[in-house]
Amino acid sequence: MAESPAKALRRILDSPGVHLGPACFDALSAKLVERAGFDYCFTSGFSISAARLGLPDVGLISFGEMMDQGRQIIQAVSIPIIADGDNGYGNAMNVKRTVRDAIRAGYAGIFLEDQVSPKACGHTRGRKVVPRDEAVMRIKAAIDARKESGSDIVIIARTDSRQAISFDESLWRSQAFADVGADVLLIDALASREEMKAFCEIAPSVPKMANLLEGGGKTPILNPTELEDVGFKIAAYPLSLMGVSIRAMQNALTTIKGGQIPSHGSIPTFEEIKEIVGFNSYYEEEKRYATSADKVSSQNGIFSLGKE
Repeated sequence: MAESPAKALRRILDSPGVHLGPACFDALSAKLVERAGFDYCFTSGFSISAARLGLPDVGLISFGEMMDQGRQIIQAVSIPIIADGDNGYGNAMNVKRTVRDAIRAGYAGIFLEDQVSPKACGHTRGRKVVPRDEAVMRIKAAIDARKESGSDIVIIARTDSRQAISFDESLWRSQAFADVGADVLLIDALASREEMKAFCEIAPSVPKMANLLEGGGKTPILNPTELEDVGFKIAAYPLSLMGVSIRAMQNALTTIKGGQIPSHGSIPTFEEIKEIVGFNSYYEEEKRYATSADKVSSQNGIFSLGKE
């Protein structure tokens, strides 16, 4: 029997070292992550909102839109995918539904935060968090939903209270999340290596996640060796794929507007693109179902199976 996505993710969490996870935003970016050899992948609400709606990550994208995008991503790859569950889309009962649907979709894990609605990107201004007891009840509800579903989905408890209230408050909430059964802890927007170290020292048996927002986020970008030394088990890179995609498209559009096409090396060949999106594997599988008429047509040069 094939290993479940959640069990695969738990195996990664139990293995030595720090494990890096880029964030994808659609099926193609997830396939590229897998082809690059990563063991797992995050989804990024910031990037999905940008790619799907062309809108900022300020709570405008809906639960249904996020789940639909997630299902497309999960179906495209075989590696475990971790969902961006935002704030669970409401109170504890909404959190339970969010977790149950994430389980049905095939997610390996989900992170849930303590922001109010509408929520905001973790490294932007104007964030507010719910009171302590409500924040803890959200994580308890997520744990209960997992148990009631007979699942082992990984629950990642995130607090945004570091920037909304204080560093001490974020430590208190993280410990409380661990006490009710969170599998992984995340304090978003930690502001120094010293804060990252102090975070990793609480609830020592619970793995810690680093959210390394590229290009100007509040958290220092440590290299993998430094992350492991500080005490992190997994690290997310939420904007790399979206950021380089934006810049590459801008450059290509400037080139095309100038009457040229992107230079060799800045764009894959057509054959490479076909391979990445799966044409060649499709053609090979298609041959298994060729009819006698297909074979005769191919021999006569009328139809060549698997070729444009």
